[in-house]
Amino acid sequence: MRDPFRDTFLGFVRVHQLHHAARAPLFGIEMIEELRRHGDALSPVTLYPILHALEAEGFLRSETQAIDGKVRRCCRSTPAGRRALDRLKVEIRQLVNEVLEDDGLAEPAKRRGSGRGRRAAAPARKARPTRRPGSG
Repeated sequence: MRDPFRDTFLGFVRVHQLHHAARAPLFGIEMIEELRRHGDALSPVTLYPILHALEAEGFLRSETQAIDGKVRRCCRSTPAGRRALDRLKVEIRQLVNEVLEDDGLAEPAKRRGSGRGRRAAAPARKARPTRRPGSG
């Protein structure tokens, strides 16, 4: 049976990786340490396949670098990765606010034009196929 907590957590790990890769070069071991600072223990066996999947999806680009005499793989966000992160931030904020609203923990809605403070739900979007690097 699938663990919905783990599935959700790993989704947030993907977003967290996109976030850090958009800010600076990302090294896997540093990401493991970052997650540990947040109280989450994640092994390389779990983290590296996520990084590789993000690269295969075109959201990260990796390169090897020699640092202190060691060859390390560094990941950076691609333009597609930054666009995905921007979109995810909006979606996460909307979902988290809705889920936390009843507990009084939601952030106040930003006012837009109408002054009502709440946005209308966005229409459902069709899923677009993910473009793979080198596919045209």
